[in-house]
Amino acid sequence: MKAVGYLSSLPLDAQGALVDIELPRPVPSGRDLLVKISAISVNPVDCKVRKRAQGENGNYKVLGWDAVGEVVEVGDEAQLFKVGDVVYYAGDITRQGCNSEYHLVDERIVGLKPNSLSNAEAAAIPLTAITAWELLFERLQLAEGDLSAKDTLLITGAAGGVGSLLIQLAKHLTQATIIATASRPQSQAWVKSLGADYVVDHAKALAPQLEAFGLTNVTHVASLNATDSYFEQFVALLAPFGKLALIDDPSAIPINSLKQKSISLHWELMFTRSMFKTDDMISQHHLLNKVSALIDSGAIKTTMGKNLGAINAKNLIAAQRELEEGKAIGKIVLEGF
Repeated sequence: MKAVGYLSSLPLDAQGALVDIELPRPVPSGRDLLVKISAISVNPVDCKVRKRAQGENGNYKVLGWDAVGEVVEVGDEAQLFKVGDVVYYAGDITRQGCNSEYHLVDERIVGLKPNSLSNAEAAAIPLTAITAWELLFERLQLAEGDLSAKDTLLITGAAGGVGSLLIQLAKHLTQATIIATASRPQSQAWVKSLGADYVVDHAKALAPQLEAFGLTNVTHVASLNATDSYFEQFVALLAPFGKLALIDDPSAIPINSLKQKSISLHWELMFTRSMFKTDDMISQHHLLNKVSALIDSGAIKTTMGKNLGAINAKNLIAAQRELEEGKAIGKIVLEGF
């Protein structure tokens, strides 16, 4: 089968950073599905893994953690899907990724593709939807559907993939006032179109901008990038007993400064369940199906920003380069081999 992989961790402009390869078609067992890949999307985690992990024992490493495709075989213990189902999922970071014609994935982290979206549009959704949902309802513990809640949610770096889903989920499933940060006119317009109540520029001091809107009681912060740069501002902005959740990897943050206000700190990594095979791993299956229903009802739209064409090394290098430059709005997708 066709695939894209690499042997050594290299910069994108180096020969061999990502290459087109042929690999054996895998065979499912247990609760695995064998999925024929139709479309994928690219995430910052692809860049991080490429830089940190390389092929082992002379074998190519395959990236990719967002996929749409058709189930063509099922393992002997599979019970949630059948051959012919069209599915979407984000996969397991401890296994080979989905940048290949066929891919194995545990059915407990797979959902049915939204019927109203094309394959490319749906490929933009899974990883960021899982991250956003778990961040919003499990880490920050916002009240889903609570009409009496008076939450104010600040989302920094809101125009990216996770932020684009987080805004929509918060808008349709909570009563929170949503403040999104974005620095460019096009990204500010994007987050506003997704449902942000207020938009501020993260390139400037946040407090004066919030005060100008009369926003003085931030109860929740979702920090999606550069947490160490904004940490002191978060502490100042958050109300007593506020919650701060993050998904990035700050080198050092002064957590002692959270004590006076009893602010709680939460990390979100959507791979935790599949990585440790937790007892509630199947919750991501249910979550993805809920998101499909929200999409098909018209409550949530795809966050696909750009389709770069076929799944090959050249286009994946272009996608990762755009992510590394920090210029992407929404998600970058690729489709077909």
